[in-house]
Order: sequence, then structure tokens, then C-alpha cells
Amino acid sequence: MTQTIRRSDKDLQTNVTDELLFDSSVDAAHLVVLANAGVVTLSGDVGSLPERHTAKRAAMRVAGVQAVTIDIVVRDPDAAGTRDGDIADAANQMLSWAVDVPSETITADVRDHIVTLSGTATRQYQREAAARAVMYLKGVTAVTNAIVLSPATPASDLKTAIDAAILRNAQLDSAQIRTEVNGAEVTLRGSVRSWAERRQSENVAWSGLGVTGVQNHLTVTA
Repeated sequence: MTQTIRRSDKDLQTNVTDELLFDSSVDAAHLVVLANAGVVTLSGDVGSLPERHTAKRAAMRVAGVQAVTIDIVVRDPDAAGTRDGDIADAANQMLSWAVDVPSETITADVRDHIVTLSGTATRQYQREAAARAVMYLKGVTAVTNAIVLSPATPASDLKTAIDAAILRNAQLDSAQIRTEVNGAEVTLRGSVRSWAERRQSENVAWSGLGVTGVQNHLTVTA
């Protein structure tokens, strides 16, 4: 019989704080960690957008975390000397160089150091790749991903294909995950053991041919 260990909010807060301090790519000195019923909130400020994402991933991999709320502000000391036009030129150049981004249908606009991606893509991984391509640019403090998915017709056996992918994935307990498919929309229900497993389940669903949306209702029980 599997025993579920419930960690107190105080222990969870300590563990997440320790994980942030342990991760050398995060300056945890300016971050505040709060925990409430398994939900962790990170606030404060960091020096770059990638550091903000790294802090979130660090919190997500701590056992017992059921959800992560991010209230972190990016403080970029170089932003004041970087013009929006220069960032836009660099962002569009990065999109054109990325091999996994359909640069002919995706463009980047910049206002107040916030990059907005627009256009169309056929797969979710292309949307994510476009965001990765621009988030590391000097002066970028946020990325808004407004890329619309316009994939091919979903496979007729989409549910079967996704269920099979979940079953063969060593990181997932397929017995606890249920899928529902309505056209090109996939809904995940059930329970998982960690936030990482929840995210992995969502990644598997997005990999299905023709998927345009994934509703992740999986709950973290450990």
C-alpha cells in the first residue's frame, strides 16, 4: 500500500527555500517563499527572465508542491540602455535562426521591454521554441506568447495515441491518468505524485498530432 506523506506548509516553505539557495543559477537573496496548503508562492525580484523561469522550475521539483504561483518581477539593469527597436530586431533575428520555429509565420514586437509573439504555428513545441528563442535576449523582461495554433486535422485515433504514449512513459503512472478528447482539445484528469509528473503528462498530451489545447486538471496528491 502506498503511503501519502503530507508535508506541513512550514516544511514545504523551508524545502523550497533550500532548493532555491542550492540552485546556483538563482539569486535567492531577493526572493520570498510562502506556502499554503501545498501551493507555493514566489515573490521578489530577479535579474533576468530566464532566472525567473529557473526559480519556478526549482520550486516545482520539490516534493509536496501542488502548485506554484509566481509574483516575481524581473529587474534588468541593462533594460534602461536597451531600446525596444533593438530588442525587436534581435528577437526577429533569433526567430529566423531557430531551426524549430516557423519564422515565416511568427513575428516579434516589443514595447517597454516586453516581447509579444504573434502569428501561427502548427505544433505546440513551435510556440514554446519561439518563446525560448527570445527570452534570453538582453533587456527582455517578459514574453507574451500570442501565437495561434493552426494544425492539420487531428488524428482520428488521437485519444488512443495519447493513452498509449502515457502508458509507455516511464515517468508516468498511467493507471491514475484519464484522458478526454473533444476534437482537437485534450483534457487530463486524475492524480499524479508530483508537479513534475503533472507537467510531463501535459507535455505528452501536447505531442498528439493536431492538438490545439490541453486542459490539465490533474491533482498532485503527494
